[in-house]
Amino acid sequence: MQEKILILDFGSQYTQLIARRVRELNIYCEIHPYNHFTIDDSIKGVILSGSPFSVRDENALIPDLSKIKGKLPLLGVCYGAQYLAHNYGGEVLPSNHREYGRANLAYVNKEHALFKGVSDNSQVWMSHGDTIAKLPDNFNIIASTADVKVGAYEIEGETTFAIQFHPEVYHSTEGLVIIKNFVVDVCGCQQNWTPDSFVDTTIKELQNKLGNDKVVLGLSGGVDSTVAGILLHKAIGENLTCIFVDNGLLRKNEFEQVLDSYKHMGLNVIGVNASDMFYKDLAGISEPEAKRKSIGKNFIDVFDAEAKKIQNVKWLAQGTIYPDVIESISVNGPSATIKSHHNVGGLPAKMKLKIVEPLNLLFKDEVRRVGKALGIDPLLLGRHPFPGPGLAIRILGEITPERVRVLQEADNIFISALKEDGLYDQVWQAGAMLLNVNSVGVMGDERTYENVLALRAVSSTDGMTADWVHLPYEFLAKVSNKIINQVKGINRVVYDISSKPPATIEWE
Repeated sequence: MQEKILILDFGSQYTQLIARRVRELNIYCEIHPYNHFTIDDSIKGVILSGSPFSVRDENALIPDLSKIKGKLPLLGVCYGAQYLAHNYGGEVLPSNHREYGRANLAYVNKEHALFKGVSDNSQVWMSHGDTIAKLPDNFNIIASTADVKVGAYEIEGETTFAIQFHPEVYHSTEGLVIIKNFVVDVCGCQQNWTPDSFVDTTIKELQNKLGNDKVVLGLSGGVDSTVAGILLHKAIGENLTCIFVDNGLLRKNEFEQVLDSYKHMGLNVIGVNASDMFYKDLAGISEPEAKRKSIGKNFIDVFDAEAKKIQNVKWLAQGTIYPDVIESISVNGPSATIKSHHNVGGLPAKMKLKIVEPLNLLFKDEVRRVGKALGIDPLLLGRHPFPGPGLAIRILGEITPERVRVLQEADNIFISALKEDGLYDQVWQAGAMLLNVNSVGVMGDERTYENVLALRAVSSTDGMTADWVHLPYEFLAKVSNKIINQVKGINRVVYDISSKPPATIEWE
């Protein structure tokens, strides 16, 4: 049984970061809603996340810790720390001044297991409006900042600890040390959850689960579906059939290039060019979600028709990754609107197939590491994420074959230039957006009235948050000049300098 750390989610924006930090230590962990979890022998310790809620609210989130507290190592973070203090006889009050941002530990009990190796004056990150004003009698302070007396505490006679700051964020400079002290030294976890061990375990599990059944997988050319395909291929060989659909909204020459790369990997791939069908149904549609639904419906129809040509298929494989799983089982129930391109909703029901998701425990960067362990070409693993609806959500307004062609040409110039100038791998995701805005220009002696193109390049770890990349002005000038000169229909290029949040990475 795979040992694990259980993270109980109270809705914090940082919960996934806790999991990422634990996994950086080669220790497996899972996130579950605070009110929906089970305790078994595989769990070595529990972490309570932060929360946007207050423990003093009428609708405060109250977990059942009867099988955890005093029985398993427990670490409360921010809301988790305040909940433990508040619920067991302490006092939590609104802070005199809201405690956000950088702070430094003015006192640290370095003899304590949680703070072994943590420096004096270590920088931490605060993010709370309440503060612990009074601790219960058997709670002892083990760290403080200049403004927050109860920076961290322990409960006597238990391996229960709590901290009011966030060790998981990068601004807490020794946060990983604290997390390691808890999960390795206190919980006793073995640091053996590696890409190689994941590959070995997953292949065995897939072989046991699938037996001699046939499986069909929709390939997109992206990292997730490629790694899922290779894992399945290693497990069941020729019983896997992959289908790669060209919806006419891929990047320039992508359909041919991706098919060629898959052939060299030994995958059994069927390529289907269905561009005309997708274009026909998209005609006259401008609203983003309507575009997604049209593309999703047609993908299901094309995929289903191709899959039916294969005899006795029992399973549909998907490249679902862990953030998608977490989003669908959030603290407040399933998210109100998971963008319809995050999955191929409706496909399993229509095809009456069972689902297999070999990557649904992994974050994006972990998928890449597993791909490396599988020996997949680094160029393929290093590809930027690309949205399921493709260029449809990078063309604002109506989709036409001509507008797709214009964007493909401009996008190709941008992406090629990033690669030529050694900037591609410094960017998490990049692309061009064709706006439904025309602007006046002058070319030669002629006045033009043509499209505006926006370039977007962001840095990120997993797409949950992102910042715009400071590409060199000289580079942007070169790309702009080349696009305007070579792509008929564009006379102005702009660069998007908004971060996520508040903006999203894609424009639609």
